[in-house]
Amino acid sequence: MIASIMPNYKRFDLAFEHGEGLWLTGTNGRRYLDFGAGIAVSSLGHSHPALVEAITRQAGKLIHVSNLYQVPQAKALADLLVANSFADSVLFCNSGAEANEGLIKLIRRAQYKNGHPERTRIICFNNAFHGRTLATISATGNPAYLEGFGTPVDGFDHVPFNDIRAVQAAVTDQTAGILLEPVQGESGIRTADHAFLRALRALCDEKGLYLGIDEVQSGMGRTGTLFAFEQAGITPDVVSSAKGIGGGFPLGAVLAREALAQHLTPGTHGTTYGGNPLACAAGFAVVNEILAPGFLDHVRKTGEAFGIMLQKCVTDHPNIFEEARGVGLMRGLRCRIPAGDVLAAVMEEGLLAIGAGDNVLRLVPSLIATEADCQEACTRIGHAAHALDIK
Repeated sequence: MIASIMPNYKRFDLAFEHGEGLWLTGTNGRRYLDFGAGIAVSSLGHSHPALVEAITRQAGKLIHVSNLYQVPQAKALADLLVANSFADSVLFCNSGAEANEGLIKLIRRAQYKNGHPERTRIICFNNAFHGRTLATISATGNPAYLEGFGTPVDGFDHVPFNDIRAVQAAVTDQTAGILLEPVQGESGIRTADHAFLRALRALCDEKGLYLGIDEVQSGMGRTGTLFAFEQAGITPDVVSSAKGIGGGFPLGAVLAREALAQHLTPGTHGTTYGGNPLACAAGFAVVNEILAPGFLDHVRKTGEAFGIMLQKCVTDHPNIFEEARGVGLMRGLRCRIPAGDVLAAVMEEGLLAIGAGDNVLRLVPSLIATEADCQEACTRIGHAAHALDIK
């Protein structure tokens, strides 16, 4: 007989009862160092006082009213994001997939309103991941995610990552824009070259296309800047955000320039829960912490040190690890043996990580992680690698 929860997740036989900072305590009584952070979600760690206080205070006042009415908490968060980013306006939703759906609709809608209804296609990239809805699995393009769900949603053309000539060759009179992750997380921590990002911006300007950037995993400070694209010195037209923006509370956002945002008029898009008082109170607390003086400097400094530590893991255990990847606190180790075996071994050492494509062990701790935390994680990785090496 099937379980009451549908079997679409391959779960570990492990549950947690409470957490504090970077540590989780399982129902088995064991403490684990969490370098998965709920898949790059718990940006402030577990039970962060500012986030707990904001959620508790808002829940005691008002949780939900819908977007039929003004939501001051959404206005406050939108103002904060606009004041600290490229964006002129923000749309709130509930998840990364929804944020990418909104981004896709916004690109198509803006082209339509600018007199180009034929421009509906979006260039995406091999090994991408943009979500689990029918449109976003089509934008992702991975056959494993598409299998069994019928004809993919039309309008997405895929080309190799970091290959500007392939992008140029894919542009047609029907192309509306380009969508990419500046760091492909799900497929194994693959980083876009800064020159490639700058070339995409120039191509969009030349061809009248919109540049959309998926910062669902790489954004909200994870790479050491509020958004990863900033490090390439470019300005996108529209960006999707989720995961870390709510610190664990479901929240997504689409940030856009006025040239696109002005076309999302009443009736063109909507959400019942998106941007409700509780979600936006949580988001404001998180973003406010990330933007506090010194916070992003800490992420950059810690992330650089972590990268060096991981490279030492590769050097010390060449039979287990092939390459260290990533930027900031979005890191990965490409393994020479099955990454699933490495993941199981580090869990035995009390370290939580995540699998990723290309046989990569993904390490995305909360942004409050210290160099000492990173060293402890690498020590546990080393113990796991040694145990695997002598088998």
